[in-house]
Amino acid sequence: MKGRVIKSTGSWYLVRLEDGTLLNCRIKGKFRLEDEKLTNPVAVGDEVWTEREPSDGTAMITELLPRRNYISRQSPRHKQARHIIAANIDQAFLIATIAYPRTSTGFIDRFLLTTEAYHIPAHILFNKLDLIEGNTLRKLEAIEHIYRSIGYPVHRLSALNQQHLEKLVDLMTGKTTLLAGHSGVGKSTFINAVIPGVQQKTAEVSRVHHKGTHATTFAEMFQLPGGGFVIDTPGVKEFGLLDIEPSEVSHYFKEMREVLDKCRFNNCLHVNEPHCAVKALVEEGKIHEERYRNYLKILEDCKATRQEQYD
Repeated sequence: MKGRVIKSTGSWYLVRLEDGTLLNCRIKGKFRLEDEKLTNPVAVGDEVWTEREPSDGTAMITELLPRRNYISRQSPRHKQARHIIAANIDQAFLIATIAYPRTSTGFIDRFLLTTEAYHIPAHILFNKLDLIEGNTLRKLEAIEHIYRSIGYPVHRLSALNQQHLEKLVDLMTGKTTLLAGHSGVGKSTFINAVIPGVQQKTAEVSRVHHKGTHATTFAEMFQLPGGGFVIDTPGVKEFGLLDIEPSEVSHYFKEMREVLDKCRFNNCLHVNEPHCAVKALVEEGKIHEERYRNYLKILEDCKATRQEQYD
């Protein structure tokens, strides 16, 4: 029986069959042995074949069908391992906030690098519009300008007050959309607003530390009323990057990718090399300094990760 994984708790998987039936499934041990660098061999969004267990009504996932794409991050428990967040995605929505909690441009750029690497279209959603005013509004406008000028769609909303949701619902209809972001940015509130009756658990942001707590524990896929699916994911503090060579990082920055062939050296890392087209655009103000600083930080992190793997 063919189906799609709609929830994963690490040891059990909820699979929706093609006729809408839901099955609680386990996985065969062979999946855990095939790729030792993966912490979760089966992920939400995966298409699978299952077989029912005649004894207790549960089932076994017997085969994992080829993935169209997936998005992963460094495992928070094992630095050399990858954790697949979700598979077979049409687009990704990064829910960000200017405050309560603050989403840094460094986090945004790591997320965008990941979606670029896996060829997944990305949108940036700035939530909690009801809390934005004065200096916070000017900060939002400045950040929006950075990403709109590169070509990323940027949206404002208040999931709590259900403001500006119509366009986003239209964008999600008929597609599988991944929601990502820090804990406390409002992913679960967004789900509750666009899918009446789901009642995802939400959590308040700490007034002292301005950080969110984990309301969502496991990734889960929900069906949208008008067709399509949305995947709610646990909040992440940072996107650790694996399997990306330092020389590849600039290829996943849209504005850098356009001029890479104009650098004097084919292996240019855009740091200290002479006649670098990327640095020239930074000096001219055509590549935003903040994006370039984030690039340098990601580059150093990739170098450090590679060094750890070789040691």
